Amino acid sequence: MPWSLWGARLQENNPIKSKQCVLSQLSRAWQSRSRDKTAGGKEGRERRCSAPFENEIKLLTAEIERLKNFGCLGVSPSLEGLRDENAKLKYRLNFLKKSLQEERNKSTKSMVNINSCLQEIFGAAIQAAYPDLENPPLVVTPSQQPKFGDYQCNSAMGISQILLKTREQKVIPREIAEKIAKNIPANECIEKVEIAGPGFINVHLRKDFVSKQLSSLLINGVQPPAIGKRKKVVVDFSSPNIAKEMHVGHLRSTIIGESMCRLFEFAGYDVLRLNHLGDWGTQFGMLIAHLQDKFPDYLTVSPPIGDLQAFYKESKRRFDTEEEFKKRAYQCVVLLQSKNPDFIKAWNLICDVSRREFQKIYNCLDITIIERGESFYHEMMKDIVKEFEDKGFVQVDDGRKVVFVPGFPVPLTIMKSDGGYTYDTSDLAALKHRLCEEKGDILIYVVDSGQSVHFQTVFAAGQMIGWYDPKVTRVAHAAFGVVLGEDKKKFKTRSGDTVRLIDLLEEGLKRAMDKLKDKERDKVLTPEELKAAQTSVAFGCIKYADLSHNRLNDYVFSFDKMLDDRGNTAAYLLYAFTRIRAIARLANIDEQMLRKAAREEVLVLDHEKEWKLGKCILRFPEILQKILEDLLLHTLCDYLYELATTFTEFYDSCYCVEKDRHTGQIVKVNMWRLLLCEATATVMAKGFDILGIKPVERM
Repeated sequence: MPWSLWGARLQENNPIKSKQCVLSQLSRAWQSRSRDKTAGGKEGRERRCSAPFENEIKLLTAEIERLKNFGCLGVSPSLEGLRDENAKLKYRLNFLKKSLQEERNKSTKSMVNINSCLQEIFGAAIQAAYPDLENPPLVVTPSQQPKFGDYQCNSAMGISQILLKTREQKVIPREIAEKIAKNIPANECIEKVEIAGPGFINVHLRKDFVSKQLSSLLINGVQPPAIGKRKKVVVDFSSPNIAKEMHVGHLRSTIIGESMCRLFEFAGYDVLRLNHLGDWGTQFGMLIAHLQDKFPDYLTVSPPIGDLQAFYKESKRRFDTEEEFKKRAYQCVVLLQSKNPDFIKAWNLICDVSRREFQKIYNCLDITIIERGESFYHEMMKDIVKEFEDKGFVQVDDGRKVVFVPGFPVPLTIMKSDGGYTYDTSDLAALKHRLCEEKGDILIYVVDSGQSVHFQTVFAAGQMIGWYDPKVTRVAHAAFGVVLGEDKKKFKTRSGDTVRLIDLLEEGLKRAMDKLKDKERDKVLTPEELKAAQTSVAFGCIKYADLSHNRLNDYVFSFDKMLDDRGNTAAYLLYAFTRIRAIARLANIDEQMLRKAAREEVLVLDHEKEWKLGKCILRFPEILQKILEDLLLHTLCDYLYELATTFTEFYDSCYCVEKDRHTGQIVKVNMWRLLLCEATATVMAKGFDILGIKPVERM
């Protein structure tokens, strides 16, 4: 019923029927809104706007019951009272109408996840074709070859197996595919479907649908699909140790963790970035004792500790060889843990030296992170031990307090025989704080694969004691392999030492400048532009070399490979991006003209390379969704490389700017193709941003 007729219905004589009708209309309106398939963010929009609408429905239901009760008691509300009630209802309905329209308008700004849309469509078709089938397989993937359409639904084979196993019905997959195809509901994205082979359903998208989505992208920018309730994500990454320099081993955790944070932030999550520094423990006893000997006036004069790594090695040598020093070191630990002010100051002095060195690296790599080291959780550890004891999980083993977790042979040691705490205690305290105090919905630990069993045990202990339910809260260890040298062994210096991260970054800057000068870019760029290009290439290549590999695997670190401007490297992608951005500029088309064209021009996708590029651009949301699920960032790198190579195919085949062969003067500008260039660059820029890479306009 049109909204304008709702008010008339409210004037019926029977107030109960009137409000029941309103309630029915309102429910149908909400259900219709829930079926809206726009932008692939259906669930998010439903959850975001369902609460106020459901409350209105509840209010109206309660009102009907009240009127029914009046009737049972033989009491009739006054006509004037009914008119007031009807006026209020009309106001509410108008408000809801406006809210629904605003929600529709908001949803059109988000990028559409085409794969999710197709899964909804085929999910409905399978449900209609086989209503009694529980949890039927739903498999929708992009087609690998144009002759097989744009996407494929490959569910028929799985359904055939289920029917055979559960019902002993032998139905060939092709028949199942035909039945699914007949039940595809009306939608705006599918042009046609074809049944191929044993039962593949090839899906051809509508060109006007793809064109419309590209226009929306150009007008609204790269907007992620709505996620519903804004969840909190806690990411633990980087985590170097105080008094030790960051080395190449910290590179992966720092880069991967930063990129994950950027992805979740872009998707609309509330992200807490935590640096779980190793800033507490027995090693500080020997450091403080050595500080007292070397800089006895440290309380009044700030000690000039230039090389903290050498300072650490010297104190460790004394700890291992001088018995008297070793005793003093243990006494220093006791005084530090008892919060003696002089020893707390010494501890802070040592920590500050490390923080300054860490920050230099974080500034280079554009890392944002909050320090929350082991010392932050120290006061909580006593309560952690007590909680496990109170619940009967603690056993005493040779003076140690240990916790056995079912399924794990090695127990967690939560208190040493001397009463001290361990890494196990610290990690349990951190886990509980992030779950119970920070209220994290998703916890991600970006730590090397060597810690996998440890974290699995800690997480299982958290479940065992009741801190979280894995069906509600996601706690994940995003493990990664090691960095190898070109000899396929752990990356070391020629002398066998661990490679310092700051040395690696400085070497990257030097090599990037050499590469730019080899290409004579120093002759065409200003000094400022050359410096920006150097930084972009150096740090971008180091990050991309790491992120473009599956994080679960080891990878070989090679400056030569990462700085190569051919193949799947940051150097190639950065050059490609710069060239794409230059196309419109060289055609004298500025940003304002592009924005105007995006609102007025229809993106024509008649050429096969235009069509291929348009579809590739719109796969961005489904790529991000996959990474949010599996936390494998190399998928984004692979996609950006595919997008860049697909663009090259398009540019080689389709003239964006036509020039006179003799004079070189611009004869014609094909604006819809320039808009495809702009859409490509816009998506690449957002992909770079998620990876922490800064492109430049001129290179």
